[in-house]
Amino acid sequence: MNQSDAQQAVSAYRSLLDLPMLAGLCDMQRAVAAEWSVEESVNRLKVLHYLLKRLSEIWVFRITSEPIYELKTLFSHHAYLAAEHTELIRRRVAEMREPPLGLEHVPHPALGQLTDELQGCPERLEFCRAVYELVLARILEACKSLQQDAHPLADAPTVRVAKWLAFELSEMLDQGKQVVSALAAHEPAHEDDFEQSSSDEWLASLETCLQAAITRKDTTGEADSASQPSGEPSLPPRLYSTSKSEFNSLPARDERFQDPYNAGVNPEAFLYDEAFSARDKSLMMYYKRLRELDVPETMASILTELKDQEPWAFYYEMVRQLWDEARHAMMGEVGFVSLGIDWTLIPINFTWSLNLNTQLTARERHGVLFFIEQGLMPKTGKRFEWEVAMQSGDPLCGLFQDFDWADEVLHAQIGRRWYVPKFSSLVEALKYGDRCWNKVMSRWSWYREQGFTQHRNWWPELYQQACAKWGVSPDPRALAFCETYEDSRADLKSIREAPDNQPYT
Repeated sequence: MNQSDAQQAVSAYRSLLDLPMLAGLCDMQRAVAAEWSVEESVNRLKVLHYLLKRLSEIWVFRITSEPIYELKTLFSHHAYLAAEHTELIRRRVAEMREPPLGLEHVPHPALGQLTDELQGCPERLEFCRAVYELVLARILEACKSLQQDAHPLADAPTVRVAKWLAFELSEMLDQGKQVVSALAAHEPAHEDDFEQSSSDEWLASLETCLQAAITRKDTTGEADSASQPSGEPSLPPRLYSTSKSEFNSLPARDERFQDPYNAGVNPEAFLYDEAFSARDKSLMMYYKRLRELDVPETMASILTELKDQEPWAFYYEMVRQLWDEARHAMMGEVGFVSLGIDWTLIPINFTWSLNLNTQLTARERHGVLFFIEQGLMPKTGKRFEWEVAMQSGDPLCGLFQDFDWADEVLHAQIGRRWYVPKFSSLVEALKYGDRCWNKVMSRWSWYREQGFTQHRNWWPELYQQACAKWGVSPDPRALAFCETYEDSRADLKSIREAPDNQPYT
C-alpha cells in the first residue's frame, strides 16, 4: 500500500457507532504517527525530574531564614508539590527502564549551574522572579510539550503524568506571579542602573542555561541544536554559586511576629488542666497551631543537612510532613481570624526552632521531632485535643483538630519508617529522642536578662478579647492563669536552663 492509500485508510477508519476510539486517547491520525521512543520520553522526564527535585530542595533551603510568613508557608507548599511531581516522574521512569535509572545524575551541566545559582541567590525578589517567571514557566512549557509530543497511546502513562504536572504547575505559576507582583510593588527597586543591569544579566544567564539543557523543538519538529550539545557546553559565568551556599539555621520572622522570644505562657499546662473549660482551651489550641510554624523551620534544617545522607524516599515523606506543619500553622491563623482576633498582637514563640537548630545536630533534631510525635499518639495527645475541640462549641476548632490528629498519625508512621530502624528498638529510639530534648537549654532567663523579652503574660488580654467576642464574662480562674515555660518543656517535663551569659548562637 502506497503512502497516499495508507493515509486514506487512516482517514476513513471509524469506530463502531462512532464511539470514542482508542479509549478516548486520540484519533487514528495521531495514533499512527511513530516519531517517539522510550529513550526520548525518559530523557525529557529526567530533565523535569532534576529541576523539580532541586526546586523542592531550594524552597526548603529558604524556609527557615525567610522572614515573611506568607512566603514561608508558600515555599512549604510548593516544595511539597514539587516533591510529589518528582515522585510521579520517578515512578514513570522506573516503569520504562530497569535499574540503574540514572535519576540521581545531573542530566546536563547547565542544570547544575542553574539550580546552584537559584539556591545561592540572596535577594528575595530576584529569586522569586527567577524561579517563577523563568524556571517554573519553562518547566510548564516542557510539560505541555511532553504532553503534546509523547505518543498518546504507546506512552499514555507519561502523557497523564505531564497533564497532572501541568495542571498543578499552572496554579503554582499563577501564585508565583502574584508573589513577584506584590514584592515588586513593596520592595525598593534597585538603587542604580548598574544593579538593575546586573540583575537582568543574571536572569539572562539562567535563560542561557535553560536553553542549553531543556529539549525544544522548532516549527518543523526538528530538535533544536541546543538540546544536543557536543562536548562541554559553553555556560555563562557563575554569580551566586562560585562557592557552596551555606544554610542559615536561624529562624527569621517578619515584623508582625512581635516578642518571638516570649515564653511567658505555657499553653500545654492550661490545656491539660481540668479546671478550665473546653471553650477557653480552644484559644490555646489555635495558639499552638499557629506556633507550629517553628516545625517547618526545624524540619527544613533537618532535610537540608541530611539531604545527601538519606535516600529520596526519606526526603519525599518528610517534606510532606513539613508541609502539614505549615498547614497547621495556617489553621491557627484562620482560627483567630474567625474569632475576629488579631493574632499579630500575640507573641508567637520561635525559641523551639531556634534552640534546636543552634544547639543540636540534624540527627538529634530528628530525634526530638520523633519523640514529640510519639508523645502525641496516646489518649492524652491528639485525641485529647480533638475531644476538647469537639466540646468547645467551635466547629472550626473541631474540624482543624480532626485533621491535625490525622496528620500526626501519619507523621508518627513516617518516623517509625525512617527513624526507628536506626536503633535496636522503638524503646531505644524514644530514649535517644528524650535525651536529645534534655540536651536543649531553654535559655529562658538569659533571653530576659539580655533584653530579648520580658516573658510578659499575654494570656489575659487574649482571653478577655475572646470573651468579649463570645459575649460571656471571663472565668476568674482562667483569667488568672500564669504558668510559664521557665521550668518545663512542652510535654511538661522539666528542662535545663542555660548557664549564665551564654549566647544563643
